[in-house]
Amino acid sequence: GDILDDYSRTDGVWILTRNKQLYKTNNEKECAEKCEAERNFTCRAFLFTRKKLQCLTLAENSKMTVMFTSTDAVLYEKRIYLMQCKRGIGTDYRGTEAKTRRGIPCQKWAEKIPHNPNYTPEKHPNAGLEENYCRNPDADESGPWCYTTDPAMRFDYCAIPECEDQVTHTGEGECMQCNGEDYHGEVSRTESGLECQRWDAQAPHMHGFILKHYPEKDLKMNYCRNPDGELRPWCFTTSPNKRWEYCNIPRCSTPPPVSGQDSQCLSGKGEDYRGRIAITESGNACQHWNTQFPHKHGWIPDRYPCKGLEENYCRNPDGEKKPWCYTTSSSIRWEYCTIPPCDRTEQGIAGMNSVPVQIPLTEECYQGKGQSYRGTTSITASGKKCQAWSSMFPHTHIKTPDRFPDADLRDNYCRNPDGDSSPWCFTTDPNTIWEYCNLKRCDDHTQE
Repeated sequence: GDILDDYSRTDGVWILTRNKQLYKTNNEKECAEKCEAERNFTCRAFLFTRKKLQCLTLAENSKMTVMFTSTDAVLYEKRIYLMQCKRGIGTDYRGTEAKTRRGIPCQKWAEKIPHNPNYTPEKHPNAGLEENYCRNPDADESGPWCYTTDPAMRFDYCAIPECEDQVTHTGEGECMQCNGEDYHGEVSRTESGLECQRWDAQAPHMHGFILKHYPEKDLKMNYCRNPDGELRPWCFTTSPNKRWEYCNIPRCSTPPPVSGQDSQCLSGKGEDYRGRIAITESGNACQHWNTQFPHKHGWIPDRYPCKGLEENYCRNPDGEKKPWCYTTSSSIRWEYCTIPPCDRTEQGIAGMNSVPVQIPLTEECYQGKGQSYRGTTSITASGKKCQAWSSMFPHTHIKTPDRFPDADLRDNYCRNPDGDSSPWCFTTDPNTIWEYCNLKRCDDHTQE
């Protein structure tokens, strides 16, 4: 297979690393070959920058050091060094567990105290005998082990979970349709083997996915879920160094059920709208979903098979206020579309208990510092789209609806929960954490 298949790719990030080597290469594959051939240290990852065609081979990966955004860089990490679980007897285990199953810290493989080892990095250069990490250099049937720091116990085995345990059984509910939004299975480990943090816990990671705010998302125990329209189910991890990670849940072999709900008119937020309107409310033509010009984006039809991203039709794949699209104008990234509302008779069929569609408040100015602003603007001063207050992507924060219950932190509307000078929001641009919103202060007459 492709040399890059052994690597996990992350776009737009850089990691702080002490031990690195710089090379000039033409593409990512050549950089991967430099990583494989690296002799100055164990190469766990590499960074490639497209503009400069620069290749940095790295001794550390994101599990071992700090990660931050960098627009032009692509980080490739060797999958084997990200795995915190073992396959079979774990001879290829390269995780960072460094204590025995009894909790005794491991002795470093290169040291001779308190035990003089038979297995050393010099004698077994390909066995990954680094630091004091659990390893299996002698193919022991009982799995990874280490020499211990207890003089009375020469060696002991380590408690490394089996990778196969991530999908314990593939019965009903253990596979996912679409992007796993309706997945209700019990997988509770990430794809690299980390145990999931409980949804009702705020440690080691603080977050806004509280059960009472997402009653329909089935945020039970520490099971993998997809409450926010990610590519697939995920969870916060119990590792302080890794905030969240996707889970390894197989796709169901049966095709997803055909929804009879496909609507040609607007009801609710229009997430089920499948009509053919392809023009925005200001008259701009929509960009095709399967193209990246004039606007680059992540809503690729193949990745989101159940969102109806056909042609250039207006859609609502992300829970916006109503259907929208990227425009063919290079100066306007995206706009809402005008979709005719479903008539009352059609809504009546849905049942008497259906929630009425809320008419957004037209409040386009704010008073004072805007702490009382309750309008529905969700665009920043520079035209960026706001991130939902209850979401932690792309920016993690503590301005969550449960922490500021009186600030009306609904959806991704501009608000001022912390007494700033005017309403603001976190942005959906990974490189811009927050900005003030595109709002004017009301003049004196309006206030009166």
